[in-house]
Amino acid sequence: MRRALRHRRENTLLVGCVAVTVLAVVGAVSRALSGDPNEPLLLLSIPALVYFVRGQLYARQRVNGVRITEAQFPEAHRMVAEAAAHFGMRRAPEAYIVLGNGVINAFASGHGFRRYVAIHSDLFEVGGRLGDPDALRFVIGHEVGHIAAGHTSFWRQFGISIAQVIPGVGSTLGRAQEYTADNHAYDFCPEGVQGMRVLAAGKYLYPAVDFDDIAARAHTDTGFFVLLVNLLSSHPVNTFRFAALADRSRPGRVL
Repeated sequence: MRRALRHRRENTLLVGCVAVTVLAVVGAVSRALSGDPNEPLLLLSIPALVYFVRGQLYARQRVNGVRITEAQFPEAHRMVAEAAAHFGMRRAPEAYIVLGNGVINAFASGHGFRRYVAIHSDLFEVGGRLGDPDALRFVIGHEVGHIAAGHTSFWRQFGISIAQVIPGVGSTLGRAQEYTADNHAYDFCPEGVQGMRVLAAGKYLYPAVDFDDIAARAHTDTGFFVLLVNLLSSHPVNTFRFAALADRSRPGRVL
């Protein structure tokens, strides 16, 4: 992955989150060796729990989702392959459409050596029936970007597992990772950035939304509670996120 695409705070935050987990595990081992049979064993079971959750999530997409292939949704399949090639990946991840039930979302994950992206049907429609392929291309670039940046590896997920349950700690790393994935998406398909408006207004209203107005409000709609909402969220608030996409000379604000 090209270094310029990674948010400048991500690696520092990653080291901090991994340190939290390492300290917790070392403490658990120490207590286990001193004869405490309860909490230490629970902490030491986290790797197995992470493996189980990732495996179950992957299985759910495989048995319930629609596989994107050369024969089924070939245009989207081509986008995934092109994104992987653009980021220098040795092979393209699997891709699935999953039932959205009105939820606008997509995610990337993995299990073992497999990596995949899943796109909720309501978001996938934006690039299909609603006729905005650049928006879908941007979304795919974002999710494949997560994989290219190493966000979906088992050891990374285990390394930040303890920090993830501490309010404001794991979520801050999460926001840096989202900015990194946005940088990948912009590098892959800058013309699709306007599709991000779907996050603010949904798949039907977003064409009427002023992207620049939302981005500009990052400088006017501020204050303690705005910062608190951002701090506790795994994704940047829309105003901060849109501002980072509008002004490519500045990294996204993690705090």
